[in-house]
Amino acid sequence: MNTLAIDIGGTRFRMAVFAGGKMARREEAATDRAGGRDWMLARIEEIARPWLADPGFSRCGIGFGGPVDFARQRIALSTHVGGWQDFELAAHVGRAFGVPALMDNDANLGALGEACHGAGVGCRPLLYVTLSTGVGGGIVLEGDAVFRGADSYAGEIGHLTVRPDGPECLCGARGCLERMCCGLWLERDRGRSAKELFEDPDFAARYVVDLALGIKSAIMLLNPARVVIGGGIAKAGERLFAPLRAELGRQITAWSRARVDVRPAALGGDSVLWGALALAK
Repeated sequence: MNTLAIDIGGTRFRMAVFAGGKMARREEAATDRAGGRDWMLARIEEIARPWLADPGFSRCGIGFGGPVDFARQRIALSTHVGGWQDFELAAHVGRAFGVPALMDNDANLGALGEACHGAGVGCRPLLYVTLSTGVGGGIVLEGDAVFRGADSYAGEIGHLTVRPDGPECLCGARGCLERMCCGLWLERDRGRSAKELFEDPDFAARYVVDLALGIKSAIMLLNPARVVIGGGIAKAGERLFAPLRAELGRQITAWSRARVDVRPAALGGDSVLWGALALAK
């Protein structure tokens, strides 16, 4: 049974068809924030319509870059691209292609993808953190169950407060981990992309202090077997991970003996697509 997988992010979107557990088709492009929801829906249909025949698909999994009410299968909101609030995206896609569709927050699916197919295989509980346009998190428990909490909002590590007197976040609070560490605000505040900024070791050393504050809080609360970090900022590789591990070593209290096993996502930019495959199954 072939699966259409969709990953809608604030900066990029990706689509793929999986056949027999392998990626048979894939397309990636920039997200048109100004075009909003209508532009994105049109692009999904334009790309996937030919795939219905070759290689074909009979179900769909979708990851969306914002809070999702999983039980109701509705997008709660998007702080990065307008027009999505309370929208039944999975139902819309299912009607468009005549297949059953299911969606979740992209960080949850990134977690599921890495847990089932990537750097988190065999590690439970697994904490996944995505550092991209925003900052998100997902938690996978035994049996590959995504922990969503009472109202689908578990794992929102991006809105832990790391700087109470910090700048205002798009969510309305101050000093959120997302506000201090996401790609959107790094570029707005500093006038350069994250890729350029991480060429400076001094910047990386300052950046990981706030990032470690957020990850430390999650480690102390959840005691995960492993933390996997994905998203565009994770492409900095050891320029990010080496100082981050060192900073976590300084911040986490020695008596806790909490594991500081932090690794990059093994599936790169396709973690959410692989998670969408697992969700659809």
